[in-house]
Amino acid sequence: MKPYKTGKIPEISENHGFSHTKSLGQNFLTDKNIRDTIIEAAEIKNTDLIIEIGPGMGVLTKEAAQRASKVIAIEIDKSLIPILDFTLKENDNIKIINGDILKCDLGRIVADAGDFAAVKILGNLPYYITTPIIMKILEENISAKSITVMMQKEVAERMEAGPGTKTYGALSLAVQYYCTVKHIANVPKEAFVPRPKVDSRVLRLEIRSRKPVEVKDEKIFFTCIRAGFGQRRKTLRNSLANATGNDKEKSSRILELTGTDPLRRAETLTMQEFADIANKLFEEQKEEWPE
Repeated sequence: MKPYKTGKIPEISENHGFSHTKSLGQNFLTDKNIRDTIIEAAEIKNTDLIIEIGPGMGVLTKEAAQRASKVIAIEIDKSLIPILDFTLKENDNIKIINGDILKCDLGRIVADAGDFAAVKILGNLPYYITTPIIMKILEENISAKSITVMMQKEVAERMEAGPGTKTYGALSLAVQYYCTVKHIANVPKEAFVPRPKVDSRVLRLEIRSRKPVEVKDEKIFFTCIRAGFGQRRKTLRNSLANATGNDKEKSSRILELTGTDPLRRAETLTMQEFADIANKLFEEQKEEWPE
C-alpha cells in the first residue's frame, strides 16, 4: 500500500487501529478535487513556510510539501502522529508538532523555523473551534501573508457578510478588519469521512498590510462592536451603553456627535461608522481621564 491516497483513509485507519474522536471534531477530507482546490488557492511557492492546522492523516500536508520550502503541521490528536509519520514518510521537509493550536506559541514556532519569503497558513479546521483559531492567528499578529482554510459553511458566511444582512456581526467586522476575504469553494458533506452534518466552505483570508479604517484604540473599537451586536434587537442607544459603563446619556451623546441615528441597529453600521463611534468614545474618555 502506498503511504497516501485520499481514498485510503478507511484502510489506513484500520491498519493503525485508529478510531475517530468525536470531541475533536474530526472529519477527514477524501475528495482529491477539493484538496487540489485548497492547495491552489493557498498559492504556495517553493520559498514559503506553511503552517498547517489539524493535518489529520496528511491530505493537505503532502501536497503542500511538494510545493513549499517547509511545512509545519500542528496536530492535537497524538493517536494520529504515527499515521502522519507513515503517510508523510517520503517527505523530508515536514515537521509534525503534537499540540493544541490554541495553546501553541505560533510566533515562536514561526521564528524558530528560520527565514522564508512568506508564511502561509492552511488547514481543515474543526467546526467547533474555527472562530477561536482564526482570531488567535489575527490577534497575535503572526507574520503570515494568508490563511486558506476550510470551515463550516455558516461560519464562513458570517466572515464574508456585509452590513444589512442577517449573518453580519462581530465576527464579520473582526475578520474583515484584519483581512480581505475571498470565497474559494463550497464543499459538500459527502467529501469527508466521517460525514459531518453540515456543509463546508473554503475561504482565503489575505492579511492586510494596512487596516481599512483608522482606529485610535482597537480595544475600544472591538468593545463597541461587541456591545452593538451583543443585543442585536436593541437600538444603538441601548446596546452601546454596554461600551460606556451603562451610561445611556453618554452613548446617546457619542451617537449624536458622530451623526449616527440612535434608533439604528448594529447590523446596519459599516466598519467606518463603528470606527467613528469608537474614536469619539476614545476622545471622550481621554478628556475624562487625561494623562
